[in-house]
Amino acid sequence: MGISRTADAVAAGHTGAAITVEGLAKHYGRSVAVEDVSFSVRSGAITGFFGPNGAGKTTVLKVVSGLARGSAGRVLVNGRETHARDAGTLGAFIEPCGAHPGRAARAHLRSLATMAGLPGARVSEVLALVGLEQDARRRVGRYSLGMRQRLGLAAALLADPDILVLDEPTNGLDPQGIRWLRTLLRERADSGRTVVLSSHSLTEAERLVDDVVVIHQGRIVHQAPMGAIAQGGSTLEDIFLNLTGGEDA
Repeated sequence: MGISRTADAVAAGHTGAAITVEGLAKHYGRSVAVEDVSFSVRSGAITGFFGPNGAGKTTVLKVVSGLARGSAGRVLVNGRETHARDAGTLGAFIEPCGAHPGRAARAHLRSLATMAGLPGARVSEVLALVGLEQDARRRVGRYSLGMRQRLGLAAALLADPDILVLDEPTNGLDPQGIRWLRTLLRERADSGRTVVLSSHSLTEAERLVDDVVVIHQGRIVHQAPMGAIAQGGSTLEDIFLNLTGGEDA
């Protein structure tokens, strides 16, 4: 059975923008990573942020998450411009998971919870949520890539944020893990929360996302609801390749 997209989630998506990016630029000396990037992410929806390697996806997501400063432009989260994102408002997982390889997963999450002023009980809750409770005392250096992905997701979920920003969250997950993540994110969006994710797995993402944003060579080249793409007879892969030069238009 497919994962339903409830009427409540659709209604929530029209209440306003959870994230608004206006004229964002990021320069590293004379090198331009992104230029004049503008797009919006609606509340209560899953927005896929797609682009080829080097297109600027991770740079934009870092600025949106407050992990980097833009060189120009601004980012509004729930209508407010802020450079220090509140963990209860926005949680981010931008690779890698950030844990020291010699440290246990539980200890890593406890440190993050303490810094955020969260109760210790929340650590056990997120470990159970991501399926790491049996491996919580293992050193992170002995984790598989998929387990490290789950740990990064646990850290992003610690404060139970309204908005999740995830960079390649399915990387390293097996089919069971991908289905688990798909269900988790769909349930959050259906409850009125917001998810932004990047992925190179376009076929998998097509099953999940409500809205699509495509970036190419540091600029936004497309934004549309996934439903409009499907109604036009195209796949997400078709749109992506046509816009980014992967095939002749």
